[in-house]
Amino acid sequence: MGEVILKGRPNARQVEFFKALARHIAYGGARGGGKSWAMRRKFVLLALNYPGLKLLLLRRTLPELRENHVLPLLSELHGFAKYKDDDKSFTFPNGSRIKLGYCDTDKDVYQYQGQEYDVIGLEEATHFTEFMRDFFETSNRSTRTDFKPRMYYTSNPGGIGHAWFKRLFIDRDYKGKEKAENYVFIPAKVYDNHALMESNPEYVETLESLPDDQREAFLHGNWDVFAGQYFREWRRDTHVIEPFQIPNHWFRFCSIDWGYNDPCAVYWHAVDDRRVYTYRELYITQTNASDVAKKIVQLSGREQIEYTVASPDMWHKRGTAISKDGQTKGENIAEIFMDNGVWLEKADNDRILGWTRMREYMKMQPDGKPLWIIFNNCTNLIRTLPQLIHDDRRVEDVSDGLEDHAAESCRYALMSRPQAVGTIVTTSSDLMPQTLDTPFVITDNGFRHKSEVATVDEDAEWFRRAGW
Repeated sequence: MGEVILKGRPNARQVEFFKALARHIAYGGARGGGKSWAMRRKFVLLALNYPGLKLLLLRRTLPELRENHVLPLLSELHGFAKYKDDDKSFTFPNGSRIKLGYCDTDKDVYQYQGQEYDVIGLEEATHFTEFMRDFFETSNRSTRTDFKPRMYYTSNPGGIGHAWFKRLFIDRDYKGKEKAENYVFIPAKVYDNHALMESNPEYVETLESLPDDQREAFLHGNWDVFAGQYFREWRRDTHVIEPFQIPNHWFRFCSIDWGYNDPCAVYWHAVDDRRVYTYRELYITQTNASDVAKKIVQLSGREQIEYTVASPDMWHKRGTAISKDGQTKGENIAEIFMDNGVWLEKADNDRILGWTRMREYMKMQPDGKPLWIIFNNCTNLIRTLPQLIHDDRRVEDVSDGLEDHAAESCRYALMSRPQAVGTIVTTSSDLMPQTLDTPFVITDNGFRHKSEVATVDEDAEWFRRAGW
């Protein structure tokens, strides 16, 4: 075996990545930050410095693995490390071994079952599902006394694993036995990659000329904006504000997406001149319907909640239930809520129209604000809404299998409001019927929600408060 000459000089961000010693170390964000080079170089340095080290470097597909790592490492380690093509591994003179692998589907993880690696790297980590990541973490173990197991990640915003990556490394929202000190993220942008800036400055111009949402993700590494994102209108700095005291005269209503093992997402909304403010959140799991209803009543206090729209499946008969007096009876979830003081109205569950309504409410208005604004205490809504992506087969819909409970609840809420149009056309009741098969009725002052139609003398005040 000869000598190995490692070419290239790391930039400041890559040096941070090389020096980090946490259990989980992530690098990247924007495109062009030198992620693949940094991952390869770190693995080679570890293999050289720790004899007998076992390393596993993964990409999602075999073609990606070959182009991004196999070919570059063959060139760099030629004549120094022995390469075996059948298992895509490089064995170093000191006994260290870098195995290159792929994991195209969830079931592919089982080819690594029972294997043990001191170091595991997920290249383009957001292309891996959370199940994959969790599985590989169980293989990241070691009996060595001179080295503690580590996992390395590189990634850009977007992809099926965007949510788990963002939770761990960007939002730093930890669960169970996860500890903040075990997770480090080193952000990198194309401007940090001096080699690329010098050799291909046109690449920066390409990123700078992208549409606004893509430029935010690819150039600036904004984790709230990414390719495939469903609500591309989302901007945290315009849609989220600090809470303020809601005036008593504002029209208020609630929305519910029911869940027991899945989260039950309840939101409180207030209306001011057609603008909807979502001001309170209840996001809980494994809580009985009666207890959720009591919690809603408690949180609402003396507020005048005009109506509550809820997921239609709450009206499905679900077998035996417990009423508020402790008696067993067969009823649906909606009846349990109403027994405990929360009167419900079945929501309009047209998914495509509902998502479209939400987009319209998220658009900027002439006054520089959207029609839907969220208080920053609604943490789960703010966390999950920008993570929703398009369904691969039904592109106008949100993809299944994502944490969409908060979004579903707010979809029900905004579907109970008028369309987000600039003007509201007033239609005489002499020309239009008074009864429609919708939550709305027609009055001399236009379309109104059923609950907002009071006596003739009270109509004007109700309509003004409701923002219709």
